[in-house]
Amino acid sequence: MFKNITINRVAFLIALVATFFSALILIYQEKFFAKIHSSYKVLGLVVILFAFFFVFRYILRIAVFKRIDLIYRQIRGAQYVELDFDENTSLDKVNTEVANWAFKTKEEIKNLKSLSQYRKEFVGNISHELKTPIFSIQGYLHTLLEGGIHDENINISYLQKALFNLERLELIVDDLDTINQLETNKDAIQITVFDINEQVKKVFRELEKVAKDAKIKLISSQNDDMPVLVKGDKNRINQVFYNLIINSIKYGQENGTTKVVFHAMDDHFVIEVIDDGIGISKEHLKHLFDRFYRVDSSRSRAFGGSGLGLSIVKHILETHNQTISVKSEPNLGTTFTFTLDKP
Repeated sequence: MFKNITINRVAFLIALVATFFSALILIYQEKFFAKIHSSYKVLGLVVILFAFFFVFRYILRIAVFKRIDLIYRQIRGAQYVELDFDENTSLDKVNTEVANWAFKTKEEIKNLKSLSQYRKEFVGNISHELKTPIFSIQGYLHTLLEGGIHDENINISYLQKALFNLERLELIVDDLDTINQLETNKDAIQITVFDINEQVKKVFRELEKVAKDAKIKLISSQNDDMPVLVKGDKNRINQVFYNLIINSIKYGQENGTTKVVFHAMDDHFVIEVIDDGIGISKEHLKHLFDRFYRVDSSRSRAFGGSGLGLSIVKHILETHNQTISVKSEPNLGTTFTFTLDKP
């Protein structure tokens, strides 16, 4: 009954009630009618009550309408609502629109706070990541300039260490540039049809020495030459495999394995990168794709990583409209699972 009630109706009903009570008051005020001729009493009462009714109604309409109109102008000013508001707009609609505006505002404030916190953490993380190699380079070069350059026991070693940190610095900058490109120009990927089995074999060859040094065996479920064709950006997907496999080697256990498995579905392939390494505890999983997040900082830096590999993986797959998930248990290994479309 009251779902579609309007401002006009609200003003009408309240004015009607107010007029009724005014009539009762006037009727019981005998002194008011005492000097009026009996034939004009009823007419006078009707005229007075009509006047009361229209005055009450007018005041209520103006008071209620102006207040609600002010709210709507504020909402429209915030560019949340576009509504042709007038006196015949139902209060239910008013309530719904204001509730929606309040919800959206609350969500935006929440997102802004989250982004602000993320920005602070990101600035802190990138400062730390950049300062570490810079301070190391400064230390080695200062030692060499202060006479170490003439000491054959340390000069070559320190130059090699300074170069290693420069290469690490370059890797961080390159990875940041990659993420920026993926975020600002999502249409830049070049979609082609290619064989991911061949890409996996290529990454295995590139990481063969690293895996051998870590005593990790690299295995593919597609050992033959039968192609596994998918649609995607060949170079970017190559980055995905490289980052996931090098990550599994970093956190693998001696004499362990890293296995890439392909599962054919209706219109896509499900790809798993599985290792039997040290695994990841539950509290780390939700942050695993965050920039510069490291489960084991010392172990990761020993391999010269930028801390951005998994974040790049996530961004690349998102630009392909695909998803990636991770499942892990400490000391039981980790499995990364993602999808790619068939041609």
